[in-house]
Amino acid sequence: MNLRTIILGLIIVVIAFVGATLLMNVLWPVAPASLQQDRPALVSMPPLQPLAGTSTVLAPAAIAMTAIRDALEAQAPRNLSGKPANPVSKILSNAQISFSISRGPLSVTGKPDALIINTPLSGTFEALGTVAGGLGSATSTLGGALGNILGGNAGQQVESLAGKAFNQRADIHGTVTAVSRPTIAPNWRLSPNLTAQANVVDVALPIGGIKLSVSNEVKPVLDNLAREQANALEARLRNDPFIEVAARNEWSKLCRAISLGAAAAGMPKLWLEIRPTKAIAAQPKIDAKAVTLLIGVQAETRIVPSETKPVCPFPRELELVPQANEGTLDIAVPIDVPFTEVGRLVEAQFNGKTFPEDGSGSFATTIKQTAIAPSGDRLLISLLVNVKKRGFFAVGADATVHVWGRPVLDQERQILRFTDIALDVKSKAAFGLVGEAAQAALPYLQKALAEQAVIDLKPFAADAKKRIGAAVANFTGQSSALSANVAINDLRLTGIAYDNNTLRIIADAKGTVDVAISSLALH
Repeated sequence: MNLRTIILGLIIVVIAFVGATLLMNVLWPVAPASLQQDRPALVSMPPLQPLAGTSTVLAPAAIAMTAIRDALEAQAPRNLSGKPANPVSKILSNAQISFSISRGPLSVTGKPDALIINTPLSGTFEALGTVAGGLGSATSTLGGALGNILGGNAGQQVESLAGKAFNQRADIHGTVTAVSRPTIAPNWRLSPNLTAQANVVDVALPIGGIKLSVSNEVKPVLDNLAREQANALEARLRNDPFIEVAARNEWSKLCRAISLGAAAAGMPKLWLEIRPTKAIAAQPKIDAKAVTLLIGVQAETRIVPSETKPVCPFPRELELVPQANEGTLDIAVPIDVPFTEVGRLVEAQFNGKTFPEDGSGSFATTIKQTAIAPSGDRLLISLLVNVKKRGFFAVGADATVHVWGRPVLDQERQILRFTDIALDVKSKAAFGLVGEAAQAALPYLQKALAEQAVIDLKPFAADAKKRIGAAVANFTGQSSALSANVAINDLRLTGIAYDNNTLRIIADAKGTVDVAISSLALH
């Protein structure tokens, strides 16, 4: 048998095979398979109930020492004056003792438990009047007594100056130091807990033969004035609702729904609904650079398909919590995704894939179309596959395969995978129609589905992270006096639920937040 005869025989075999196949399709046409073919009955699911996540934002508001200094500079009096009582009225008759003091710039420093405010003082002490005289033996007796007390000839000097006028001045130098240990109370009020004390450099002022201590005369009056100023500021701040007023204003801004846009083309717009429920604060923390007040809010958050108008009563009291070193943001939201969108992910995962992927086995099964539907505690994945025997004269046929699986969220890998994978009984019958030999493809297909039947949810997580970050940025108002930084560092999917139409994914976004205040004004 020569080569020409062999080639001619092969051509005849091919023509006969193709002709037989065409004849079979004409005489016994096979209806094209579809995803709905022999689909099992689905178990209806109750609609998902509205669900809101609990979100918490703790923001440290750092008030710079320079801002506190500038605010106090605008409030603290610059000039003080007083008239101490005449300490030796029997000697200095008609004496007028007075002082006037100006303060210098304030300095504000911090240490772990207190805020220290200092200011230098400079001024003048003045004493004018007349040395007592005309008292006869009384003056002599007083002069002797002064001599015994002060020593030397002080008494004689008083007697010799009796009746003479005097006008003495001395410079005053010193400081006033105030210490504040601020606390915040549940009623939204701030208490500075101020104490103040004056320190005056002592100067001995000679009058009528005696030396008056300027410090002894001025310091008590300055201490009283400083205490009066501190008490006035204390009472004012304790009664000032400025923190509550600011919080109410921000509370009303926070209580709303923020547009997130559409998750995909052809899908409805989504909204992030925020309903604050609790206000949080920690006691002020002081360091060398700033006084930091940790403030925060707890809110119910959810993603909804339309704009809402939430109602958010303002809390009567703050909840006080321990101090924290940094601000935290934890936003928990349910994300409702239509199963039509989930179906697109399944198609991208499977369509066009051939099993076994390594080319082993006598049959190759290629997935042409996919669909997914919920049914009770399981999901049904419907596959339109083409089964083809490997080889030169391979002939393929389509069949519809229905696969059951229980969805489980793999939080580590952020995927939805399926357990308890099982081929529907009717699917096995469909493979039988394709050919008994194709039954060999079933184990490969089932194994492949068990290993690779996953839905990658990371695109949902990435999209939610971007949209939530953009939404939160609406609250970071910037100005010349205030700057805020908010960052969504991570978003993880933590749970799933579903009904007939919707897959609900529970997401938890975490981030950081801080506020820097460079200028403020006391009310």
